[in-house]
Amino acid sequence: MTYQLNTDGGARGNPGPAGIGIVIRNERKEKIYEMGVYIGETTNNQAEYTAVLEGLKAAIERKIANLICYLDSELIVKQLNREYKVKNAGLKPLFQKVAELAEKFEHIEFKHVPREKNTDADLLVNKALDKYMYKQG
Repeated sequence: MTYQLNTDGGARGNPGPAGIGIVIRNERKEKIYEMGVYIGETTNNQAEYTAVLEGLKAAIERKIANLICYLDSELIVKQLNREYKVKNAGLKPLFQKVAELAEKFEHIEFKHVPREKNTDADLLVNKALDKYMYKQG
């Protein structure tokens, strides 16, 4: 059984207040897990990596062995697929952690999708950020 992971990360300001969104679906496209949380002040790309990292952890906790990961950040996908090198010092440790977790899966793929195809994860990011911003008054 192959599961689908959609992740998104975003910061309002770059860097700025940031959030992540994660959705895991089974092969029937049914949501089996979702999370949207505020993660503090960070950059957009750090938030994207954090979303993938937390999504992989959630998949591992659910004993998922085969996973296709969909992200709307082409840069992060190309880095995870080793098409681009990770040059940014702030991203290197996050890339390394994701790479280590990726090894725990029997099969894993990272694919780029347009933002319009990643709306569930994007919505969770924005809800988390809106909630944080509202609390700040």
